[in-house]
Amino acid sequence: MTSSTANADAQIFSAAWDRAWQALGLAPAPDALPQLLAAHSGPDRHYHGLQHIAECLQWLEQLRPQVARPAELALALCFHDAIYDPQAKDNELRSAQWAQAVLQSAGAQPDAVQRVDALIMATCHFQPAQAQLPEDSAWMLDIDLSILGAPAARFAQYQAQIQAEYAWVPAADYALRRQAALRSFLQRPAIYQTATMQARLEAQARANLQQALAAA
Repeated sequence: MTSSTANADAQIFSAAWDRAWQALGLAPAPDALPQLLAAHSGPDRHYHGLQHIAECLQWLEQLRPQVARPAELALALCFHDAIYDPQAKDNELRSAQWAQAVLQSAGAQPDAVQRVDALIMATCHFQPAQAQLPEDSAWMLDIDLSILGAPAARFAQYQAQIQAEYAWVPAADYALRRQAALRSFLQRPAIYQTATMQARLEAQARANLQQALAAA
């Protein structure tokens, strides 16, 4: 990623961050934003970094009229993947805990803290079946998976970025695991939960996944 692209992504992040806190009528600790930007900009962040978050936030801007609590969803997107270690299993939990700490220190209401926490945890594949998800959870998940329905060139870049993040996995093992992951999306009755994202991205996502599997 070029420095100009990284700067543009940081500007998208910062603008969404400021707008969300203004909507909530709260002010976060001054060091919260630079710490988050630094976390998302680490040298190991090939995919799970600023580019991904900026793309998610741009989707939120398009979908804002349909979202129940856009400010909370924006903060959940900013914090999701804030902690990201491909070899760890508690990234979502630790990211959610970071969000909780910042929101609580800013004086957010407990129910708002809980909703942002739940939105971040909704991206965890180990959610208890009985977990109560907030009303915007479908938007959170669909936005997070929007990359699957990206134009073919961006999807190919995403594939390479994920592989770079898992460079520590033996190539043969990685190929098998990645194929299984891609196939699991194709096996879903619908990749996206909302009618809007199904209409806009479902067909392209399935074409991308089928092409990736055929090329494997």
